[in-house]
Amino acid sequence: MDFGFTDDQRDIQRTARDLLAERSSFARVRETIESDRRSGATDEALWKELCELGWPGIAISEEHGGQGLGTIELAILCEELGRAVAAVPLLGSAMAACVIEQAGTQEQRERWLPGLASGETVGALASAVDGTAELVVSGAEAGVIVLVEDDGSARIVTPDQAEVSPVQAIDPTRSAARVAAGDAGEALGSSAEGEHGCPGLGRALVAVSSELVGVCERALQMTVEYVKERKQFGVPVGAYQAVSHRCAQMLLDTEKARSASAQAAWSADANPEGLAEAAAMAKAAASDAGRDVTTSAIQMHGGIGFTWEADVHWLYKRAQIDSVLLGGASRHRARLAQLLAERVSATATA
Repeated sequence: MDFGFTDDQRDIQRTARDLLAERSSFARVRETIESDRRSGATDEALWKELCELGWPGIAISEEHGGQGLGTIELAILCEELGRAVAAVPLLGSAMAACVIEQAGTQEQRERWLPGLASGETVGALASAVDGTAELVVSGAEAGVIVLVEDDGSARIVTPDQAEVSPVQAIDPTRSAARVAAGDAGEALGSSAEGEHGCPGLGRALVAVSSELVGVCERALQMTVEYVKERKQFGVPVGAYQAVSHRCAQMLLDTEKARSASAQAAWSADANPEGLAEAAAMAKAAASDAGRDVTTSAIQMHGGIGFTWEADVHWLYKRAQIDSVLLGGASRHRARLAQLLAERVSATATA
C-alpha cells in the first residue's frame, strides 16, 4: 500500500512551501511583530492572500463554501504553516471548522462554515473545564469559539456571550485569550459519542500535530546547517559526536511525529473508525517532538540561539503553545491507553 502523496497533494505542498518562503520569511515575521507590539500580531496582507486562495476552507465541504478536499490536504497546509511560523490564524479557524462540520447541526454548519471557509470569520477551538478555557489560540480575534469539555460535549460561543480576556503568550505570532463562558452559548448538535468523544476533534488534533511536524522539520534543518558552519578550534561543531548524536535524535523524534500524524490524517479520510486512536498517538508524539526538537535546536545554536536576532526562537515559541493545545502528550497517551483497553475488553466480551 502506498501512503505517499498523490501528484495533486505534492503540488499543494510545493505551492504552499514556495508561497510561504516568499511571503512569510523569518524577516517578515519579525517585521510583523515589531510593527505591532501587541501580543498576537497578524500579518494581515498574508492572511488576506491565503483567504483569497481558499486555504481556510480547504477541508470544508463545497456545500458550505469550502474546497471539499480532505484532512490530508489540510495537514499539508498546516505543516507548511508550521515551517514558516506564519503569523496568521488559520490553525484556529481550521480546527473550529473541523468540529462544527462533524458535530454541528445543519443550521450550525450553514451559519458558521461559509465564514470560516472564506476567512471572513476567524475561529478558535480549545479544551475547556466547566465552560472555561485558559488558553485559546486566536481567541482574542475569533468571531466563533468552540469549547470542548473532557466528556466530549462541545458548545459554540461568540465573544459577546463569554468573557474573553487577551493573555500574553510566549508565541507572539498569534493572539491568545482566556475564555470564560460558563453555560452560555449553544451546544453542538452531536455531543459525546462514546469512545470517540467529540466528532471532529480527531481532525483538529491532526491539524495541530501536523503544524508541530513542520516546526520540528524546520528546526532540524536550521540546526544541521548551523553546526556544519559553526567551527570550534577549526573544526565544525557538527563533527563532534555529542552534537551529531543530538541531531540524530532530533531526526528520530521528527520522523516519529511525522509518521504518526500522517497515519492520523489518512485515518480521518479513509478509516474514521481508527481515527481516535491514531489522533491520540499523533498528538502525543508531536507534542513530545515539538518540545524536545526545538529545545535541542536552541541549545545547539549556542548563545546566539537565545537572541532576538536569531530565527530559531520563533520555532521554539510556536512549539511550546502547539504542544499543549487540546492537551499535551501525557493526556493523549492516557487517552490512547483508555481506547486500547476498551477495544481489548470489547474483543474479549465478543
